[in-house]
Amino acid sequence: MTSDSEQAIFEAGIKLGALYHQWVGTPISPQIAEVIEEAIEQAVGLQPFVEEITVRLDTRKMRPNEFGYSELTGLMFEVELETRCNGASCRARLAPSGDYPLMTILSLHDTQTVSDHG
Repeated sequence: MTSDSEQAIFEAGIKLGALYHQWVGTPISPQIAEVIEEAIEQAVGLQPFVEEITVRLDTRKMRPNEFGYSELTGLMFEVELETRCNGASCRARLAPSGDYPLMTILSLHDTQTVSDHG
């Protein structure tokens, strides 16, 4: 069995990985970036254990193709989310690190108290 902290970390990683692979390649332009950000937040926010999510897309990295739109890439994502499993919460991020879309655990809090009663 896993602890609540381990489960919160696992859930954060799964959510970020799924988000990345589900949305990369989506047609996008600066004019609809806010709509896509909101759609991702709402879709991921439906999933179990998600307490909070913020999605920002870096429109400066969008390069229109011959048809006037770009495709969403991992380097455009700036995402932070918080998962909660019982008394434990995990804050994680997906953001560019150099030329790689890196997923990082930012913090882990476990509010469960340990009893020293035998």
